[in-house]
Amino acid sequence: MERRRNRHRAGLALAAGALVLAGCGQPADGKDAKTGSEASAPAPAPASASAKASAAPLKPGEVRVGGEVAKPYTLTLADLRKLPQSSAPVKFASAKGDQEHTYAGVPLYEVLKTAEPRFDQSKKNGQLRGVVAATGGGDYRAVFAWAELDPGFAKSQVLLAVSEDGVPFDDAAGPRLVVPQDTKGGRYVSELNQLWVGVVDPVVDGAK
Repeated sequence: MERRRNRHRAGLALAAGALVLAGCGQPADGKDAKTGSEASAPAPAPASASAKASAAPLKPGEVRVGGEVAKPYTLTLADLRKLPQSSAPVKFASAKGDQEHTYAGVPLYEVLKTAEPRFDQSKKNGQLRGVVAATGGGDYRAVFAWAELDPGFAKSQVLLAVSEDGVPFDDAAGPRLVVPQDTKGGRYVSELNQLWVGVVDPVVDGAK
């Protein structure tokens, strides 16, 4: 009888020891039991190719066309010069006084249409929810409603100008946004480097 009790006690002791050793496999401080080093956290998922592309630095004179579009791309003055040109005589007030010039360039609508904006076609005139932000040198920015650019709604053409009064812009400076219908030159964005297309729904509906 005494031998059976001893064997039972020995079995309990071995089981307890096994539990203690199992608990030592991963200490509470998160260090590896064998090396003493910090346990490594799961590696974060790699950024998507599109995110990396959108974060790529621009070269002088390049313009990135992106946002809620199916085909984001980058273009230069050289690219714009290869496209059909339009001209626009304009008058506008600026900080330097009244201006009167003739610009030549490509309609902004055509440039943006190439990127295929993703407007909600299930909504009536879904494109009317669209907005375009144009960013230039010194982080200068101006915003347009899509209806201002779409010839189906607007009479005037906003241009990505490649020249002013017959003088070509420097390639490193990039194109200039020209807004013939504006009486002030605030939206004549110089050294243009980004065109972003989006919709107002997330802001209006309170989404982040």
